[in-house]
Order: sequence, then C-alpha cells, then structure tokens
Amino acid sequence: MGFMTMEQPQLLSKIAMGNGHGEDSPYFDGWKAYDENPYHPTMNPNGVIQMGLAENQLTSDLVQDWIMSNPHASICTIEGVHDFKAMANFQDYHGLSEFRNAVAKFMSRTRGNRVSFDPDRIVMSGGATGAHEVTAFCLADPGDAFLVPTPYYAGFDRDLRWRTGVQLVPVICESSNNFKLTRQSLEEAYEKAKEDNIRVKGLLITNPSNPLGTTMDRTTLRTLLSFINEKRIHLVCDEIYAATIFTQPSFISIAEIIEHDKDIECDRDLVHIVYSLSKDMGFPGFRVGIIYSYNDEVVNCARKMSSFGLVSTQTQYLIASMVSDDDFVGRFLAESAKRLEQRHRMFTMGLSRVGIKCLQSNGGLFVWMDLHHLMKTPNFEGEMELWKVIIHEVKINVSPGSSFHCSEPGWFRVCYANMDDKAVQVSLQRIHAFVLQNKEVMVSEKKRCWHSNLRLSFKSRRFEDIMMSPHSPIPQSPLVKAST
Repeated sequence: MGFMTMEQPQLLSKIAMGNGHGEDSPYFDGWKAYDENPYHPTMNPNGVIQMGLAENQLTSDLVQDWIMSNPHASICTIEGVHDFKAMANFQDYHGLSEFRNAVAKFMSRTRGNRVSFDPDRIVMSGGATGAHEVTAFCLADPGDAFLVPTPYYAGFDRDLRWRTGVQLVPVICESSNNFKLTRQSLEEAYEKAKEDNIRVKGLLITNPSNPLGTTMDRTTLRTLLSFINEKRIHLVCDEIYAATIFTQPSFISIAEIIEHDKDIECDRDLVHIVYSLSKDMGFPGFRVGIIYSYNDEVVNCARKMSSFGLVSTQTQYLIASMVSDDDFVGRFLAESAKRLEQRHRMFTMGLSRVGIKCLQSNGGLFVWMDLHHLMKTPNFEGEMELWKVIIHEVKINVSPGSSFHCSEPGWFRVCYANMDDKAVQVSLQRIHAFVLQNKEVMVSEKKRCWHSNLRLSFKSRRFEDIMMSPHSPIPQSPLVKAST
C-alpha cells in the first residue's frame, strides 16, 4: 500500500528563499576568504590581505584628533551629555536642521563651491545602500529597468534589485577607449531593452567611477543629460567618491552642469544625486546616506520612506558639528587628497615594477588592474582561475572584473586605502613573488615545448624564497622602516 504525501506549504517568502542578495558572487566570496583567515602583521602574517574593501582609513587620525579637541560634539561625553535627552528623544524623518544644513554645505565644499545645494532637498538614509534602494522605489516599478554603464559596483545588483524588483540593463563600455561612456553605447542598450520589452525608467552612473577610479568630463555629462531628456527617463548620479580626487582632472558634479550650462535643455525633475559620507570622510560605519533630488515628489516620497533607514540623531549631531567646522574641512580635504595621491603612486609604481598596468585614474580608493597577460586562457574561466590563485595562494582579496559586469576578462579592482603602509608593502611583495614565479614557469615551459599545458600555480615555498631574498623586487619603504 502506497503512502500519499501532501505538498508542504512554503513557510518563507520568495525573498527569504531566493538569492536576490547575490552573496554567492566572487565579490563576496573574496570577503569570506578574508574573514576566515585575516592577515595580521604579527598574529597572522600569512593570512589573506583585504584589498576588496573600498574604505578610506588614511585620514582617520585627523577625525580622531578633531573629536578629541571637540568633546562637546558628542552627547556621550561630560562636555556634551547635557544634550543627551534632547537627542535621545524621537526625531522625525526630516532629520536635524543643523545636520541637513551642514551636509548641504559640505556637498558644496567638496565640489569646489561651484554649486550650491538646498538643505530642504537633503533626504537621509542608512548609507548609500539605503539611498539607492529608496531612489529605485521612488522612480521605478517591479520589472522596470535602469541602464547602468559597465563595469559597475557589484553591490548594485543587491541594492537596486533585490527588494524592488527593478532590473539593471548593462551599457557596455570597453577598454579600447578607457571604458568611457558613449552616446552610441547608451542608444544600443536602450534599444535592446525595448526589443526585450523592458521599460527603461532611468540611467544610473557612478561619478567618480567605482571600480574605475575615473571621472566623467563635461562633454560626457552633457551627453547624458541630452539623452535622458530625449528619452524622458531619470538620471541617478552616484557621487559618493566626490572628495576622493587626488589629481587632475577635477571632479564635475551633474549639479554643476544643470546649474551653469544654460544652453542645454534639462528637466530638473529627472535628475537625482546619491551621496554618502562613507568614502569621502571614511565613515562607513555611521551609515550616512543622502538622496538629493530636484524633483519635489521624489523628495517627499523618499523622506517618508526614510523612516525605514534613518541616521541616528547622535550621529547627525556629531557630523553636523564636524562638517560645519570650515577650518577642519579645508585641512581634511587637502590632506586626504595628498595622502590618497601618495598611496596611489606607491601602489601603482610597485605594480609597474613587474609589468602590471592599471587604468589611469584620478580618484576613488582603488585601481583597475589589468592582469590579462597572467591568465591561462583569455576568457572569463581564465579570469576566475587566476582569481582563485590570487585569493587562496597569493592570499590577497581582490575583486575580479566579472563581478563588476566587465565585458572583458582580465581586469581586477584592488583597494589600497583601507590599510597601513606596511600591509601595502606586504601585498606588493606577494604580487611580485607571484608574477616572477610565473615568468620563470613560462620560460621553463617554453624551453620544454613538449609540455602543452601551463598551470597557474603559486608554491608557498617558492613564494617565501622570493620574499626573503636580498634581491626582492620591491624595496622596503622608509615609512615601513619607521614604523617597526
């Protein structure tokens, strides 16, 4: 006698059961490898070095000094505790007026005071992650899409799609013109979406770019405005790296174009800016995200939705005081640019010594590194094989270009501002040892031509030999010597 089985009811939602977060991508897998075996100069010197995290820790001492000198700015000190009750009580979703005023002023300052921002259009959210999702909720319905130039930040697949049901349509940019966005590529992506019966509601750009570290010029920004006005779609500009520019050309905000370029037709209701203090100030843990929209309805809706991701009043209070300090902000921005430029030069020069090139960049907290010449096969399978060697044998967490939807294999994003000089030197030593060993293997294989297969490998013993050699390819930085 057979047994009848009843179908079990689905106890959880589709979101809970699904993989919309995208946590199984190489981008997040690299983080897991680091979490399981984190590098520490003395406790775990052979651990994985975290170079997949776009954080700016180069200026944390400046912030710490300011806080020590301004204890009244915190409600958790003897000097500031008298404001504790007022700050701990309920605050509505508009945010503290002094916070919105300070952020608007800071946004203007980081853009060279060439444009002004209205504090009444400042909407806060829980980091840029929350700001992007709220913006997507305001502009698009489930099934609608945003055009996004490639390569683009891996987290956008989570931030914009997971809970909103919005789609992302890639706009293919290529290395042949340094991944510059063109009108032709926009038109092609837009037309393909139409052919696939996908309704395009907007275009999302990151400027400065993550992962490229480049900025868009005025001509490109004008082209984007013409395109979105013609198509009657929105333009969302992620400008969270605005103050990470360390060399020319300078950053041009979309706000400058619509405010100063009067010869170009522009419906301001279509333009929205996402901002954050995570990258420019090095405050990712504070979760300060900003939506700045020129559209009144978007501002009103986003402000109501911000109830789901408010910035704590304690954080608002502290930041309002800090970024209202004009002298501090001026010193901070200048010193941040100086230190980023120094770190960028140190890292890229170290890479160039073993023939590794990077896309020329002027901002961000990372470089777009070209390793196609180290791949076993010139395809995305070869990229993943190389990435696994870098993660598990070289023990550096870098992010493969495929996780950023890059159309060409062999590119990797490497973050260099989230560590001290000594860790950078160790990472460069590991990279040098890996490249040199593979050169030796390749020469050996060419001599022994009966071997048809060259397997990417990185033997730890050989790695240690090269690292400890007095002829190590990277000289010790005087900064490292000074710190030991």
